[in-house]
Amino acid sequence: MTDIDSLSAQALADITAASSPDALEALRVSLLGKNGSITSQLKALGALPGDQRKAAGEAINRVRDAISQALASRKTALDAAVLDARLTAEAIDVTLPGRSSERGGVHPVSRTMERMVEIFGRLGYDVAEGPEIEDDWHNFEALNFPPHHPARAMHDTFYFPGGRLLRTHTSGVQVRYMGEHKPPLRMIAAGKVYRSDSDQTHSPMFHQLEGLLVDEHSTFADLKGTITEFLRAFFERDFEMLFKPTYFPFVEPGADVVIKWDTEDGGSRWLEVLGCGMVHPNVLRAVGIDPERYTGFAFGMGVERLAMLRYGINDLRAFYENDVRFLKQFA
Repeated sequence: MTDIDSLSAQALADITAASSPDALEALRVSLLGKNGSITSQLKALGALPGDQRKAAGEAINRVRDAISQALASRKTALDAAVLDARLTAEAIDVTLPGRSSERGGVHPVSRTMERMVEIFGRLGYDVAEGPEIEDDWHNFEALNFPPHHPARAMHDTFYFPGGRLLRTHTSGVQVRYMGEHKPPLRMIAAGKVYRSDSDQTHSPMFHQLEGLLVDEHSTFADLKGTITEFLRAFFERDFEMLFKPTYFPFVEPGADVVIKWDTEDGGSRWLEVLGCGMVHPNVLRAVGIDPERYTGFAFGMGVERLAMLRYGINDLRAFYENDVRFLKQFA
């Protein structure tokens, strides 16, 4: 009995002195755990004479209950102290100035591309997507590029080992679309393209939108009407417009579209805005479409080019420098 009283007094003193939840938990295990001091006392009851066992058991249980209550009370106090310390450390100074809540804006290139897609959507064109890493067949061969064409050269195209490359135009999406859909069809493909060129008017990565229509009755007049309607809707005004004959491997005949653009000094000049033409029969054959039955037209334009004209930007690099003063104008 003397041992249990001494043990109780020491345990209660240690509990009161415990300075952290971890220390208190270690103390609980040493007292009430499987091999704890109080537990050992209970296990030793069997060795006592029968006339002493009951009184000893009652005394040990009283001490155990007192220790358990002391542990619970001290745990509550320590948890409250820890919470108070954390709340003090995490307190918010409401007198500090608030964070900036300036609104962002859609990037002018994204804004321009969305506008172009929306206009062609009203004309009934589906939007198609394709990989930016292409193979030579989809990017060149199926589009009637001869093996010696300059566009295949290393100084124009980013090549990977194994013949794969970063697409130089979104025309590869047209090839894939024609291979997966039967005429009549009309689609546009918009996205990033890559060419090894960089200056005030060129970037190694830029954005294109290309369109394609294939059916049994399409003509160059339909192409002219489509392009005219698009440019009028995009710029929200009429233009003097010319279709100048030119060469592209994947169309025949081909044309550059130029518009008469008013300048700041009150004059005007002719600006090339896109290329187009009737789909070459070899391109149709490459994707399994009979050129004797079907005809089609295609067109392609640089998104940055049209954005520069619409917003009066004279340096292509402004789109990619992330100058907040520039971007705020489009918020």
